[in-house]
Amino acid sequence: MEIIEASRKFIYRNARPLDLARWHYLFENGSKQPVIDALSSYQNPDGGFANALEPDCWNPNSLPIQTWVATRIIDEIELNDKQHPLITNLLNYLETTTAFDGHCWHGLNNVSSNNEYPHAPWWSYDAEAGSGYNPTSSLIGFILKYADKTSSIYNLGTRLLIEAYDYLKANTPLASMHETACFVELYDYLTAEPLNIIDLNEFKALCMQSMKALLTFETSLWDTTYSCKPSLFIKNKKSDFYPELAELCAYECKFIKQTQNDDGTWNVTWDWGEYPREWSISENWWKSDIIIKNIKFLKSMI
Repeated sequence: MEIIEASRKFIYRNARPLDLARWHYLFENGSKQPVIDALSSYQNPDGGFANALEPDCWNPNSLPIQTWVATRIIDEIELNDKQHPLITNLLNYLETTTAFDGHCWHGLNNVSSNNEYPHAPWWSYDAEAGSGYNPTSSLIGFILKYADKTSSIYNLGTRLLIEAYDYLKANTPLASMHETACFVELYDYLTAEPLNIIDLNEFKALCMQSMKALLTFETSLWDTTYSCKPSLFIKNKKSDFYPELAELCAYECKFIKQTQNDDGTWNVTWDWGEYPREWSISENWWKSDIIIKNIKFLKSMI
């Protein structure tokens, strides 16, 4: 496909080693080991992740959301060795970090040290901000998939699952697309390994209700605004949410093909508005990440 070749050239010329390794693994039959090696460079001694793994925050201290980004890559490469140090150290961080209030791990605005390093404004510390379930609900799913079922963190995960379920029931439709996406990720974890702790049919219906409330159905806005598209929630046609949103998914595939830039990238539809030198670097990192997400989505919809 011509669209893939254009993106491939950009990746080879511009991507971080991590994203180049992801590209090799996902699209060129590459090994997962280079992804693991590159991802490990973002992991701190406490087991958490940082160092602009998510490019909008350059805080070198371990953060729950940066750690969540690592969990998505671990799932992406299907690293199923539950005893791998990358995973066991990550789980140890989640259990021991002070960035956990007993119910939720800290979100974007809950870490004061963010303000000491280049970051997007939505990462700025706000003493009044609550934690919410971004990224907590997805991290719960990761714990329940990877932790030893006799461990204390697994028991924590089962307790937090019930709390998250109660929160979802009380707050649907959710106001945040990213919080909703984390609940969808939790749902996907639970359907892969059912635990019979909560009503998954109700959980699915609640997620769908939030998705429909948040999706940007005015597709003319997609190329110029930070929009909510189905690919945020639906990773392939096997998703339980795909049938109801198949038409919008098909449109997104068409949109992706029509809006690729000549250099193989897609527009980054947000801006920090400050730290111009660092933003120019992060913007380039984001371009590679967006390329990978878009090509993955196109291939998953074939």
